[in-house]
Amino acid sequence: MSVPEPAAVVELRPRRGPVKAAVVALRPRQWSKNLLLFAGIVFAAKLGDAGRWGEACAIFVAYCAASSAAYLLNDLLDADDDRLHPVKRDRPIARGELDPQHALVLAGLLAAAAFAIAAVLGFSSVLFLLGFVALQLAYSLGLKRIVLVDVFVIAGLFVIRAAAGAAAVDVRISPWLLVCTALLALFLGLAKRRGELVLVHADETPGREALGGYSLTLVDRLLNVVAAATAGAYVAYTVTAHSTWMVLTAPFVVLGLGRYLVLVHRHDLGEEPEEILLRDLPILACIAGWAVCAAVILAVT
Repeated sequence: MSVPEPAAVVELRPRRGPVKAAVVALRPRQWSKNLLLFAGIVFAAKLGDAGRWGEACAIFVAYCAASSAAYLLNDLLDADDDRLHPVKRDRPIARGELDPQHALVLAGLLAAAAFAIAAVLGFSSVLFLLGFVALQLAYSLGLKRIVLVDVFVIAGLFVIRAAAGAAAVDVRISPWLLVCTALLALFLGLAKRRGELVLVHADETPGREALGGYSLTLVDRLLNVVAAATAGAYVAYTVTAHSTWMVLTAPFVVLGLGRYLVLVHRHDLGEEPEEILLRDLPILACIAGWAVCAAVILAVT
C-alpha cells in the first residue's frame, strides 16, 4: 500500500501589527512616482530658488498623501480579488491585518490633508489635485477593467503630476515634456500588464477582467512602438528645451529604455516598475548619468 505524499506547506509571512500594516498599505515605495512633481522646477532651471523648492516639496507631500489615500480605497475595493493573486494577497487589507473601517478613515484624513496643502499653493493646485483624485477614483471603480483605457489612465495620472508640479511653483512646462511623460508612463504601464500576464498565465487563465483582453503578442508589439515613440519625443524635447545641449542626455534615455525592454522580454519582469527602477544597476546608472548630465547642462547654460 503506497503512502500518500504530504501536502505542500505554504509558508505565510508573520502577521503585521496594525501600525505596520497601515504603513505598508500606504505603499511608500510608490511615492517615487511623485518625484515627477519636481520636473517643473528642474527643467525651468530654477534650482537656486529656495521659495519655489519649498512649494515643490509641499506639493510632493500633498500628492504622496493623495496617492496613498487612493491606494487604500483601491485595496478596499479589490480585497477579494487580491486574496487570489500570488503577490497582491500579501497586502494588509487582503490579509485582514488592517480593518476596512480604519483604512477608510485613514484614506479620508490623507485626502483632506492633501487638499489643505494644495489650497495653500493656489487654486490651480487644487484643480489639478481634484482631477488627479477623480481620475484615481474612476480607475479604481471601473476604468482599470477596460483594455488599453487602463494604461492610458495611468499615463494621464503621470501627466497631471508633471503639470501640477509646474503649476505649484508657477513655471511653464514644455508640452514636449508632457508628451514624454505620457509616453514613458504608457510604456511602464504596458510593461506592468505584461508582467501580470506572465505571473498569472493570463494567456490561458486571466487573473482579472482587464487582463483577458491582453495577450503577450499584443503587449510586446505595443511596448516596442511606445519605446521608440518615447525616445523620439525625448529627442524632440531636447532640441526645443532651455538649452539644446540637453540633447547630450538622450543616450541615457535610450539606453535606459533598451535595458528595461531587455528585462521585460527576456526575464519577464515589469509587474513592479519601482522595483526595477530602484534595484537594477544598469538602469540606476542610466538614471544617475542622465541626472548628472542634465544638472551640469542646466547649471552652466
